Amino acid sequence: MKKYMSLVLFAHSIFALPFAIIGFFLAIQTTENSFDWKKLLLMLVCMVTARNAAMAFNRFLDRDIDAKNPRTAMRDIPAGKISANSALMFTIVNCLIFIAATYFINTLCFYLSPIALFVVLFYSYTKRFTPLCHIVLGIGLGLSPIGAYLVVTNQFDIVPIFYGIAVMCWSGGFDIIYALQDEEFDKANGLRSIPAYFGAKRALRISEFLHVISFVFVLLPAFYMPVGWFYYLGVAFYGFLLIYQHRIVSPADLSRVNRAFMTTNGVASVIFAACYLLDIVFFR
Repeated sequence: MKKYMSLVLFAHSIFALPFAIIGFFLAIQTTENSFDWKKLLLMLVCMVTARNAAMAFNRFLDRDIDAKNPRTAMRDIPAGKISANSALMFTIVNCLIFIAATYFINTLCFYLSPIALFVVLFYSYTKRFTPLCHIVLGIGLGLSPIGAYLVVTNQFDIVPIFYGIAVMCWSGGFDIIYALQDEEFDKANGLRSIPAYFGAKRALRISEFLHVISFVFVLLPAFYMPVGWFYYLGVAFYGFLLIYQHRIVSPADLSRVNRAFMTTNGVASVIFAACYLLDIVFFR
């Protein structure tokens, strides 16, 4: 189990999970649906298994590429810590658990489950033919607040879509920053990424643009539902941390990319979600 958790970098689940929790409690607070522990547990199962499947499949598909790249040569499959077949089997098992969980949630989630899996698995192919791979990753993560809202309500609404767009641009933007480390390797091996296609300087400008859009869509729900000052505090922290990560990374200095990618983004999502929940408790 420890090897599989290492394979999928389980600790990184913190990135999108807070937004799924926001989508779940948004549905409870803005509709007549009541809190249900069973639905919350099933939502968490879906989040974990979908991400496990996406990460394990990405490691499986990229195993030869990872072996060539000095930065990734020590990942679990190239390093021989886990076999490619085991990673593929782990992917299949998590996909089956995901679909089974949606069956016990509601009909809409069950019918949409293959589409969700297609999006999160398809990302692994995209770097081979389009620099928009970062956006595809963002779309996959952006499904989290929308899907969590559907778990409770069995219907779509505009506000969780706002959060989905925010997550899409947020995660796509920081994935561009992370990809700066492999700019030269991607160019040499015919892989498509925004840094490889546009260069580091322009890639950072694109990342900044995506993060501005993300900030706008995090603020936008305040115009569609009542919020208190905790919500605006969360938005302020979110914006500050987006700015901070761009202040510590530059084309000439990539030494703090991991800090920007892991610490800053994890903290941003957790703080915003915490402020959102505090806002529900004290102001709604």
